[in-house]
Amino acid sequence: MTRSTTLSRREFIALVSSLIATTALSIDLVLPALSDIRVAFDVSPESNSATWIITVFFLGLALGQPLYGPITDRFGRRATLYVGLFIHSAAAIATALAPSLTFMLVSRFIWGLGSAGIRVTATAMVRDRYEGAEMARAMSFIMSVFMLAPVLAPTLGAGILELGSWRWTFAAGALVAGAVGLWALRMPETLDPENRRQLRFGPVMEAARAVVGTRQTLGYTIAQTFAMGGFLSFLASSELIFSELYDQRDRFPQLFGLVAGTMALGTLANARLASRVDLAKLIRRALTVFVLFGLLMTGIAVISDGLPPLWLFVATLLLLVVTQAVLVPNFSALAMAPVGHIAGTASAITGTVFMGGGALLGAVLDRAISTTVTPLAVGFSAYGGIALAIVLATQRAVDRPLHRTSGSTSADRRSVGGVTAGGPTPVGSPRIRRPVSRP
Repeated sequence: MTRSTTLSRREFIALVSSLIATTALSIDLVLPALSDIRVAFDVSPESNSATWIITVFFLGLALGQPLYGPITDRFGRRATLYVGLFIHSAAAIATALAPSLTFMLVSRFIWGLGSAGIRVTATAMVRDRYEGAEMARAMSFIMSVFMLAPVLAPTLGAGILELGSWRWTFAAGALVAGAVGLWALRMPETLDPENRRQLRFGPVMEAARAVVGTRQTLGYTIAQTFAMGGFLSFLASSELIFSELYDQRDRFPQLFGLVAGTMALGTLANARLASRVDLAKLIRRALTVFVLFGLLMTGIAVISDGLPPLWLFVATLLLLVVTQAVLVPNFSALAMAPVGHIAGTASAITGTVFMGGGALLGAVLDRAISTTVTPLAVGFSAYGGIALAIVLATQRAVDRPLHRTSGSTSADRRSVGGVTAGGPTPVGSPRIRRPVSRP
């Protein structure tokens, strides 16, 4: 732990989980309403155009993060958080009142920009307090609570549709953000005054170069981007797959909740694994299993002419998402480990890369999902294989200098304009904790 706060560990994790969960609700609460939105804006039921309601949100979420990173490193986490919450809520209301699909997509993009501020500050708060395996464990608990939102959100969204218009599923996003914002008033400032940075172009670029110049951070971030590509495609296309391809519109909330609940169980399991198992080795093994499960889904899809029996499709999907749940918090922990002294900027850059890149990779698959799930299966296995190759290359590059110089090289600990691109926390032992580098 890098500094103390007045919140207990339990309340801190619960609050950060709730902040991040506002993003999940912004996505999953509206999934049951996509069919009604197609009807409202005269879009064909088989069209995947409505999936852009999800995709543009992720693009806003990704592109907004570089704006918030330097701001939160300069003015602190609390102020930046409330800017994000305000934009998030205002855009949610605008989306609810959208007179056209184009207006809605623009509002959703801005909504994503607001949510970017919430995500950047929440992740930076975690890095302010924890590092290494401890951060991975904290992120696992946060992700498990965070995944309760997708479990409940589709059912909640379906309930809202029973009571009123699909527009209320968007308005609910503003109400939830307001409630969590009131709770967040209890959160003290977590940014160490020594780590505050000037909001000028030069220092901002120095910090950005320090992040992208740290091999461990860059490698795990790019690997996470590919590992997320298939899942983000499923997220955007889940309503189309279950409601249209499998004709399970009434059971969509339960099916989606099953997937999200399985991910929650996976993150809880990772909370135990992260403190007992070498994180780098855990990622390698999980990615290998992930690729094998992707190939299994691909083979089943091909044999079944692109549409396996529902139970078989769901079973293989659950195997993939539980493995994904193990990967996400560990990727974040290892990527953020060497750059704690610029956690806001680092969180922004890594989040932009893996969310924006993942959304674009997922969109490539979305366009091909109309009458078959084969593109999704191929995406899981292909993207997973690329992620595994990147992880292996990253770990070789980081391990070689670590073995020679006990964790420090001129390449990985070079000073960029006063910002130390900190030598990475050893990927070989999560129990070894190093002090956070200071600029």
